[in-house]
Amino acid sequence: MMVNRTLLFGEGLFETIRWKPSEEKLSLHYQRLSSSAKTLGIPCPTYEEFRAELEKHTHGGDGLYVKYLLISKGGDHLAHSPQAYGELILVKALKSQPYRVDLCLSSYRRHSSDPLCGHKTTSYLFNLLVKREALSRGFHDGIVLNEKDQVCETATSNLLLLRGSRFYTPAKSSGLLWGTTLEFLRRRLEIEEEYIRFTELDKYDALFVLNSLMLCAMVERLEERTLNIDIQGFKELRGILRASLYSQPEGGPPDR
Repeated sequence: MMVNRTLLFGEGLFETIRWKPSEEKLSLHYQRLSSSAKTLGIPCPTYEEFRAELEKHTHGGDGLYVKYLLISKGGDHLAHSPQAYGELILVKALKSQPYRVDLCLSSYRRHSSDPLCGHKTTSYLFNLLVKREALSRGFHDGIVLNEKDQVCETATSNLLLLRGSRFYTPAKSSGLLWGTTLEFLRRRLEIEEEYIRFTELDKYDALFVLNSLMLCAMVERLEERTLNIDIQGFKELRGILRASLYSQPEGGPPDR
């Protein structure tokens, strides 16, 4: 008898997708999903099957929030290996996304050697705690540090920093999930990985957050500090990221 191991043990993966993505962006989602599935020993559909299921559930729509869950099925003992997979796809209208956000420093820490850091697993309680704590304090999200006081990411986004004319992002080995939006951007811009301490964020000229739903947003406040806003840099980043979507989002941020 096979049971739902995702429900019993959190042994599953998911992707959050702004629908409809370009072929390249959808492939990035699948590559991350299938790579993690291989590492964790979870059976996985082919790309063609993955895409067909998403197309079936979205009914040709656009401007949608899509969550794809890869469910692990197998024995009910903790040490059993998955034997099959299931799928759960949630679809709803995409809410308006912010152009500017405020971030705080999370009280929760991540260890850089955590083997799950680089995988988008359904064991997502840590991220929920970070997000809820930030919201309770009146912030959009919280910045997570590792055991070495190095910046990793927020609960829901990667960080992109601008200094002069160069872009930087926290190093993968700091303990973070490398996002598909960050990867899409990295293929078009030179982005250097750096080990960054929270106290060093002041040396950068601007800070942005990236994820698949909002694409890119400017960080205008960090704890109680007001940050520099680079409107032109933001517009350039968002202009590049629009190519990650099958149809481009309408409108744009105000100049001020």
